[in-house]
Amino acid sequence: MGVDPGSNLLGYAFLQIADLATPPLLLSMGALDMRKQDDHVSKLKQIFEELTALIRLYEPTEAAVEAPFYGKDPQAMLKLGRAQGVAMTAISLQNISVVEYSPRSVKQAVTGKGNATKEQIAEMLPHLITGELIYKHIDASDAVGVAYCHYLQGRLLSSNMGTITPKSNAKKGKKSAGWASFVQNNPDRVAD
Repeated sequence: MGVDPGSNLLGYAFLQIADLATPPLLLSMGALDMRKQDDHVSKLKQIFEELTALIRLYEPTEAAVEAPFYGKDPQAMLKLGRAQGVAMTAISLQNISVVEYSPRSVKQAVTGKGNATKEQIAEMLPHLITGELIYKHIDASDAVGVAYCHYLQGRLLSSNMGTITPKSNAKKGKKSAGWASFVQNNPDRVAD
């Protein structure tokens, strides 16, 4: 499960993982729309209730939430942090482990660039997962990106992929194995 927190729109996505060799299958994606609520407390209540219902419907075993980015407006940050906290509470109350990823980590996992735009993430996702990515709000595709980042992180940890040369070895004058070695050792991570 992936969540892109927001106090007006909260993106969610559910991926099914068959095995590490098969691309994830998108089961569902969308956005909770709290813009019609009159106050922030009502928005938080809606997030909790609707997210809990979705969790009970799809029964995820793991969840990932995007961490709030640091902005210039303290009030906006406070509201975003509250929305994230309510989402994490809804998830954890269903006995599901939840992990937090920075926006930069999500962008890096999906596009290979930590400064990618939301639109670039949305454009890349159909090449990484199976299923139809149909959404009304970009927050939904962001949530798919968060879920994919978590899938990729678990995949990297499980198969020890992606390790070319630790930084500590680079300081000792050792060269990295290079892109050719990486491609040879990770054919499933390279597009045709």
